[in-house]
Amino acid sequence: MNKSDFRRHRRLRRTPSIRNIVRETHLHKEDFIYPIFVKDGMNIKNEVQSMPGVYQWSLDRLDEEVDEVVSLGIESIILFGVPAEKDDVGSSAYDHNGIVQQATRQVKEKYPHLTVIADTCLCQFTDHGHCGVVRDGEIVNDDSLTLLAKTAVSQAEAGADIIAPSNMMDGFVTAIRQGLDEAGFENIPIMSYAVKYASAFYGPFRDAAHSSPKSGDRKTYQMDPANRLEALREAESDVAEGADFLIVKPALSYLDIIRDVKERHPYPIVAYNVSGEYSMIKGAALNGWINEKEVVLEKLLSMKRAGADIILTYFAKDAVKWLNEN
Repeated sequence: MNKSDFRRHRRLRRTPSIRNIVRETHLHKEDFIYPIFVKDGMNIKNEVQSMPGVYQWSLDRLDEEVDEVVSLGIESIILFGVPAEKDDVGSSAYDHNGIVQQATRQVKEKYPHLTVIADTCLCQFTDHGHCGVVRDGEIVNDDSLTLLAKTAVSQAEAGADIIAPSNMMDGFVTAIRQGLDEAGFENIPIMSYAVKYASAFYGPFRDAAHSSPKSGDRKTYQMDPANRLEALREAESDVAEGADFLIVKPALSYLDIIRDVKERHPYPIVAYNVSGEYSMIKGAALNGWINEKEVVLEKLLSMKRAGADIILTYFAKDAVKWLNEN
């Protein structure tokens, strides 16, 4: 055989240092957003049964978690609230002394440099578990927008650096942008859950946030997993309405959507590596079926390679520790 008939691609894989200098995709600690669940009460550090290693924290113990995040060099967190009381309009979501608002003030007072993102939704705060106002069994779109804008403003007043609305109501970016601007928060960006599918991968999160709907499902406002072009329309609407970041959720089964959105919109793209994706790997690792470190880093690299600029992941602390080892 004539050796000039084929190319020797293996030359660039021969040693670790060569592989390093030709590597196309990299993970950095600055890429990660770490989610934290904050719960009303005292002396609470409750491990979420379906999410090994993830906890609910009361305010008096929240510093334990945030101190570790900061010590690792992670620069961004997102706060999810678990309130003591719920009602049909989720009033504790926009209460000045709501759990997310209190946690935000506490974190920003101790760590002003840490970017605090507030999840802006109603599902954890409503007694019916839906992401908007429910009337006669229907999730009412426009009335929900008013409450979401109130929530966003109260979170900004508490010191949130970024507002991340996850409700998937039509027009939510417009309503929140207008509410923030009118309240004097025109410089607070919106990290929109622009493409959020009605996914089966959210179960463990609902355990952590106590946010399962009491009846029905969320398929009338979250997207059909079968649809690709609809995702592009959703992202386009949010860009037109004033979004500053675009989230694709979930991430692992929607890498094609991450790529599609990235190619069409010159905005920071956030991949949300959701709870079910986390728990599957954790469960397999605890059973000794996989190498957790190698699987997680490969998975996170796939999200970056697909086009994500930022990754919201429960693996953030572990990933940074592993990257530091390397």
